[in-house]
Amino acid sequence: MTELAHVVFYVRSLEPALKFYRDVVGLELVGRVFGGKAAMLSGGGTHHELLLIEVGAAPGPLPGRRIGLYHVGWKIGDSLDALRAARDRILSAGHAIDGMSDHTVSQSLYLRDPDGNEVELFVDDPRVDWRSSTDWIQDPVKPLRL
Repeated sequence: MTELAHVVFYVRSLEPALKFYRDVVGLELVGRVFGGKAAMLSGGGTHHELLLIEVGAAPGPLPGRRIGLYHVGWKIGDSLDALRAARDRILSAGHAIDGMSDHTVSQSLYLRDPDGNEVELFVDDPRVDWRSSTDWIQDPVKPLRL
């Protein structure tokens, strides 16, 4: 199973973008993260289908920060075994993994496509019930060890 799960945009200003995706597109605000500089929104299919991260005027102070697409997240299964299999497949293909993160609600691998676009491959943590609780939103991102 591989399904498109979320898209992440860097935006100049969070509030106008949030207003657009909430009031015009019809997504629901799930919560704010990164000290209020980012917002997670959902249409109900997953814990978030859209993450908006405010970066101010582009280019930002951090390398790679720009207005527009940050990365696309693909859900690839329901267990760490599925993520381990993806890691092994990526490395066997001679492709680099840029990072591995534990987001509490999900665990992720990050890599780049041939054009440099960031791709996240992840599995949800079955111990976290994102449908009935948003407690996980404020948990810090942790390194993932597979």
